[in-house]
Amino acid sequence: MALHPVLHTVTQRIIERSRERRAAYLNHLAAAAQQGKVERAQLSCTNQAHAFAAMPDNIKIYLKEAHRPNLAIVSAYNDMLSAHQPLEAYPAWIKEEALKAGATAQFAGGVPAMCDGVTQGQPGMELSLFSRDVIAMSTAVALSHQMFDASLYLGVCDKIVPGLLIGALTFGHLPAVFVPAGPMTTGIANDEKAKVRQLFAEGKVGRDALLESECQSYHGPGTCTFYGTANSNQMMMEIMGLHLPGTAFVNPGTPLREALTRAAARQAAHIAAQGDHFTPVGRMIDEKSIVNAIIGLLATGGSTNHTLHLVAIARAAGIDINWDDFDELSAIIPSLTRVYPNGKADVNHFHAAGGMGFVIRELLGAGLLHEDVDTIVGRGLSAYANEPWLDNGELKWRPAPAVSGDDSVLRTAANPFSADGGLRVVAGNLGRAVIKVSAVKPEHRVVEAPAVVFHDQNELLAAFKRGELERDFVAVIRFQGPRANGMPELHKLTPALSILQERGFAVALVTDGRMSGASGKVPAAIHVSPEAVMGGSIGKVRDGDIVKLDANAGTLEVKVPAAEWAAREQISADLQHNQFGVGRELFAVFRESADAAEAGAMSFHHPLWRN
Repeated sequence: MALHPVLHTVTQRIIERSRERRAAYLNHLAAAAQQGKVERAQLSCTNQAHAFAAMPDNIKIYLKEAHRPNLAIVSAYNDMLSAHQPLEAYPAWIKEEALKAGATAQFAGGVPAMCDGVTQGQPGMELSLFSRDVIAMSTAVALSHQMFDASLYLGVCDKIVPGLLIGALTFGHLPAVFVPAGPMTTGIANDEKAKVRQLFAEGKVGRDALLESECQSYHGPGTCTFYGTANSNQMMMEIMGLHLPGTAFVNPGTPLREALTRAAARQAAHIAAQGDHFTPVGRMIDEKSIVNAIIGLLATGGSTNHTLHLVAIARAAGIDINWDDFDELSAIIPSLTRVYPNGKADVNHFHAAGGMGFVIRELLGAGLLHEDVDTIVGRGLSAYANEPWLDNGELKWRPAPAVSGDDSVLRTAANPFSADGGLRVVAGNLGRAVIKVSAVKPEHRVVEAPAVVFHDQNELLAAFKRGELERDFVAVIRFQGPRANGMPELHKLTPALSILQERGFAVALVTDGRMSGASGKVPAAIHVSPEAVMGGSIGKVRDGDIVKLDANAGTLEVKVPAAEWAAREQISADLQHNQFGVGRELFAVFRESADAAEAGAMSFHHPLWRN
C-alpha cells in the first residue's frame, strides 16, 4: 500500500525542519563512536580495574578481552511500585544470557521511579514531570563510565520510559533494547472502579468501600491495566522498534515473559558494535520512527502526556516536532482500539483480541505507518506485525491474528471506531492547547459557558462540595504549568467534573496543567501555552468571562472585546506553597529553566533541545 500523502507531507516537513539539529546530533554520535572497538578500550588499566574489581573471576577474564561486548543494565526497579517490582529478577537472567551470547553484562545503575497513581492529587505530583529529566540524567551517570557497548533499559511507567529514552539517545552511539515487565492481570472492571470513585465524591460511600474497590483494581505485580501513560509507553516502544516484537503486554510471572527478557539480552549482544548487526539507537530512531510513535498514539487513543514526552524524546535525537504535526496526523489516522478510558476493556483484553501486532499490520496495510525504518531486530517494521509464543519452551514468532478477537475492542483500518485519532489542537486568544476527544461524546465537544477561575485543584473540589458548581461553567485552573509548580496532573478532578456533566450541566476544563492519561470523558483543553507564569493569556481570565471551547472547530476563545482583552492585566499568584515540602525545594532549578509545554517542558539547556 502506498504511503498516505498527508503522512508523507508531515514527515518531510519534520525532516526539513530538523535538518540542522539532526545533522549536528549525528555528528556528535560519530565523535563518540569507538569505530568497532569496545567502549572500555579507551579507559586506562586503572580505570578498568576499578570497573570490574567486584566481578567474579570468570567475568573478569571476559572483560579483559578487547573483543567481547559488555552490556549495561539500567533499571527502574523498586518493590513499592507494582509495574517495576517484576524487574528484580531481570538482571540475573540478562547476565546469564549475555554469557551464552559471548558477552558480559553489568548492572550499570538504577534510576528513580515514582508513581503518578500514588502521588495523584498530592504535593508529590509536582515532582512527577521533572522526574523524567532526573531519570535521563541518572541514565547518563550510569553510562558515563564508558564501559558499555549496548544497553538494556528496564522500565515501564509514566516518566520513566521517556526519561530512559532521552538518556539512551544522549548516548546514541550505543544500541538500546527496552525491556518491560508487562501489565498485571485483570482486576475489577474499569467502569465499576470509576463508579465507586464517583459515589465517594458524592459522599454516598465511605473510604472503606473506596479503598476496597481500588485494591481489587490494583491488586498484583505489573502495570496498571488501563490505557494510560504507562501502557502508552509500551505501545510506543513497540511501534518504534525498541522492544522485541509483541513484548509490550505479556503478563509478568509467566514463562513467555522470562523468555522474552532473556531474548532481549541476546539481541542486545547481537546489535552491539562487536555483534553481527550494529544498530546504534541514535541512528535507528529517526524522523520516521518518531512519526510512527505519534501514529501509534493516535490510532490507540493513547495518553495526552505524550504530547510533551514525544516532543522531548524527539529533541534528544535532534528532531523537531510540534503539536501541529500531531493535529494534522490525527485527521487521517483512524481509531482502532477502545481501551479504558476510551472504552470498557483493559490492555489484557486488547492484547488477547490481537494486540499491537494486529494494530501495526493494519496501519502498515493502510499506508499509515513507515515500514522502512530500522528496529532492534533489523530493517523494516513488518516484523512487528508478529506475536511471540512458546513452542515446547522455545521462543518463536508467528503472524498476529488475521481477525480481531473482539471488534468492540479492536478493529481494522477499514472499519475503525472513528476516522480520526481524536487528538486535536485548540487555539485562540487563550493560547494553544491540546484536547483528547476520543472518549468525549460528540454532544460534549463544544462548551460555551462562564469561567470559574481557580489557582489550585483543591479549590475546585471545595467549591463542588459546597454545591457552588451546579451550573454550566468552564473551570479555568491556572498556575499549573512547568514553571509554576512542575505541571502536576489534575486527574483528581475527574470524578467531580464527571458527576456534574452527568447531571446535565455543560462543563469543561481549561488548564496550563496536565490531566492523567486515564482521563477523557469531560472535555479538557490542557497544556495551555504559554502558561500563566510565563505571561500566557490564561492569566487574564476573570470569573464570569464567557469561554468557548470548540473541539470540532479547534478554537479556544474568551468572548471579550479585543481592545479590552489586550489592555487587561495578568493576574499574579502566590506560589510559595509550591516551593517547599515533599522535596520540592530540590526541584527549583527545573521549574526555573523549564521550556514551554509544546517544546516538551524540558529543563535542559543543550542547544539541540531548546527553542
